[in-house]
Amino acid sequence: MTDLSSPPDGTHIATKRRLGVALYGDNGHQVHECLVDHPLARLVAIAEFPRGKLPLPLRGCSEVKEYSDLTTLLRDPRVDLVVLCSPRRREQAAHAIRALRAGRHVYAEKPCALSEVELDEILAVARETGRHFREMAGTAFEQPYFTMREVVRSGKIGRVVQVIAEKSYPFKNWRPRDEEVDGGLLLQCGVHAVRFVEHVADVRICSVRALETTAGNPSGDGGLRMAACLMMELEGGGLASITANYLNPGGTGVWGYETLRILGERGMVESTQGGAHTRLAIGGTDHGPLIPNGPGIAYLDAYLGLLTGSVEMPLSLEEELSPTRWALRAKAGVAVVD
Repeated sequence: MTDLSSPPDGTHIATKRRLGVALYGDNGHQVHECLVDHPLARLVAIAEFPRGKLPLPLRGCSEVKEYSDLTTLLRDPRVDLVVLCSPRRREQAAHAIRALRAGRHVYAEKPCALSEVELDEILAVARETGRHFREMAGTAFEQPYFTMREVVRSGKIGRVVQVIAEKSYPFKNWRPRDEEVDGGLLLQCGVHAVRFVEHVADVRICSVRALETTAGNPSGDGGLRMAACLMMELEGGGLASITANYLNPGGTGVWGYETLRILGERGMVESTQGGAHTRLAIGGTDHGPLIPNGPGIAYLDAYLGLLTGSVEMPLSLEEELSPTRWALRAKAGVAVVD
């Protein structure tokens, strides 16, 4: 296995070959489509992931070995990085720790853990082993959010005072009633909106309070949370409010019907209808739709660049995982309205 340990100055030694990537599980957004002819990585192993889901160039590739479980996959010396979409999210923190202790780097679907204790355990083991751990946390670096982030960071709208965000997905019968399968509404859907606050509006959260409801559950079994609200205090005295739900009707024509409005002392920038419409207003001037500042940043590519020593991540690990930490805190203290 390639030595990717960090020298004392914190940089990384660039590899002379592409990183060997293993996929474990398909419960979430696996990265198989991104690994076809990737300049920095190649797929070498899968487990709990159907070979038939691989892109055609990888499906019949003899280099891609299929294993029965994570334990046997981790015995493959070609594996440098394990990408986790664990079949049950409850087990994913343990899977991450096992992979790190086996000397592999880890890239994990959100939520990477289901408690703050588990999250801290992962980070402690990453420090202990010298391996890298990252979550699939690229929300803010997709357009139009990347350009919104740049607008905020430029100071054009002034100090952020309020953030209003909604993340809305459609109800589907396949949505797990057991939150330990995917983390549940707040942790697998709402966390995107928490990232809107910290990663796009670029302001830190100081406190959170949350409510959830099972009202409107078409299955009638009461197990699936259908809507959640979060109220947050921000550094500098600002406020943020978040709604997350499985109430997006098919008529919107958008899978993720989301809204983000960031209001500062001098202006406002917003995205509505799942990013279809944007607007920037500063003082008495309406600047209209945002002009995208490039394609954004592919978060997996950034992570692979970190591991090969070619680029830096756009967020520190603490910054990256802070929204997940606050979502976990919200979930731990949530009040459920039936």
